[in-house]
Amino acid sequence: MTDPETTEQTAGGPLGRLAGRAKAAAGSALGNEELAREGRLQEAQSDAELAASREQEQARLQQAAADTETQKAEIELERERLETELGADERHAEIERDRQRAEAQLRQQAARERAEAEADGRAGERAADAVDRLADAERMRDRQEVARLEQEARRAEARADAIDPEGR
Repeated sequence: MTDPETTEQTAGGPLGRLAGRAKAAAGSALGNEELAREGRLQEAQSDAELAASREQEQARLQQAAADTETQKAEIELERERLETELGADERHAEIERDRQRAEAQLRQQAARERAEAEADGRAGERAADAVDRLADAERMRDRQEVARLEQEARRAEARADAIDPEGR
């Protein structure tokens, strides 16, 4: 993602999402609304990229299904051509073998594509889970840091009061 006002490049995908969350958390914690907004924007872009990737995969699967239908039609045309060229008995045997081979190939191809899509989906889910775990850990570290800084501030105030009790 590129901010139109700067030349800074930011990561997309799961890492960009994590970076966006971290920026948003840091901006909120520091009261820097610009940094928080930038983080939210980066996280939203990463989410959009993931959604676009899923849509692209769905389009690829739909194209594969359309290609399969085209192949079926081509096979049917070839079957009809063979019927006209071969004798009746010979013709039927050859056509049946071709049909069975084509259907077996199509079943294998469809099974491979389904397996690939499922594997891609599982990989995406694992990546999203990892990003969520990293974000949770980052939020926990941020909370601990905020608590530590607040405690330091209270100690510094107490020391200041001890040095100059009327200075308040």
